[in-house]
Amino acid sequence: MSDILKRGKYTLEFKEESIRQVLAGASIGSVASSLGIPKGSLGNWVRQHQRGQLGGQSPVSATPVSADQMEISRLRAEVAQLRMERDIGKKSRGVLCAGHAAKYAWIQKMKGRWPIRTMCRVLSVSESGFYGWQRSGKAPSSRVSDQRILVHIRAIHREVEKEYGWPRMYHELRGHGLRVGKERVRLIMQAYGIRGKTKRRYVVTTDSEHALPVAPNLVQRQFTASAPDQIWCGDITYIPTEEGWLYLAAVIDLFGRQVVGWSLKPHMQTELVKDALMMASLRRRPAAGLIFHSDRGSQYCSHEFQETLRALQIRASMSRKGDCWDNSPIESFWARLKLACLEGQKFRSHRQATATIMNWISFYNHRRLHSSLGYISPMEYEKRWHASQYKIAA
Repeated sequence: MSDILKRGKYTLEFKEESIRQVLAGASIGSVASSLGIPKGSLGNWVRQHQRGQLGGQSPVSATPVSADQMEISRLRAEVAQLRMERDIGKKSRGVLCAGHAAKYAWIQKMKGRWPIRTMCRVLSVSESGFYGWQRSGKAPSSRVSDQRILVHIRAIHREVEKEYGWPRMYHELRGHGLRVGKERVRLIMQAYGIRGKTKRRYVVTTDSEHALPVAPNLVQRQFTASAPDQIWCGDITYIPTEEGWLYLAAVIDLFGRQVVGWSLKPHMQTELVKDALMMASLRRRPAAGLIFHSDRGSQYCSHEFQETLRALQIRASMSRKGDCWDNSPIESFWARLKLACLEGQKFRSHRQATATIMNWISFYNHRRLHSSLGYISPMEYEKRWHASQYKIAA
């Protein structure tokens, strides 16, 4: 991407990805900063897009933006968003444990500095509650009608691609500031035929028929960690598209089930899993001694990948041959991803599949509620852990 930026040449695909982030709700300033492009240029592209006049170099005459480069761009935007949420958390310490009215008053005071939506999410209050407080000068009534609950349920149901059943829906509604009981949520969803999707089984892609060295199983199905970046697990899955197979390698931190690295390519060679590992390493900077657990696939057993682990001072661990239960956390992750992204979906191109998968991974890390984490997201779980360590140190 650096060569493209130095020459000032932006492909149409790069412009469209930048515009998509703005249309998704990010500010022009934050997107421009995260992608390293002039704010004025991005503003012009958005206006041209709205007028249907967006032009650009063809992929033949310009250097194309690869899927990995798009991932890096999205990662920069994600870091900018995390920094903003961190700053909001620091500034709002005085009202974090206060009631809704105090939080609404703080948001009112700071609304010129940060987006209202982001502040509401960090403070665990709803946007609708804040605007209701603005109009009336007090927090809304605690009693919520069935119809209002139904509106929220249907909106969340669409947002999560029909993935949530009533237990997660209940916790999501509570996170929106709605005081409602579990049984009430279950009955409303049942009455209106709103159901969560059920998991399917998918074909295994592991090639363990090779003569390469195999690492011992250091995890032994103990899929818990006391702190971030102690145990990672990795695997490969495939995505069908009309352009051919697209392969996804992911790395998950077992502490909070956060996806810390990933790579998408039209092949499943060693480069695929190595790039996912390098992304995780660059993002997290783990201490020496981290365990990386995988199956016995030829990509993970390859000399190139094992040399990379040794260079990063990471210990290799591998499951038993043909035993998916030895790497069940990432198998569960694949089931959730394919349930959300592939069920009833046909991708016309690798690019369309890449955009959909990257959006879902961002949703998974930042928003999706995990029952094993107490119905909060991986990012929120880790953020609370760091906050508790800060209090202990203080």
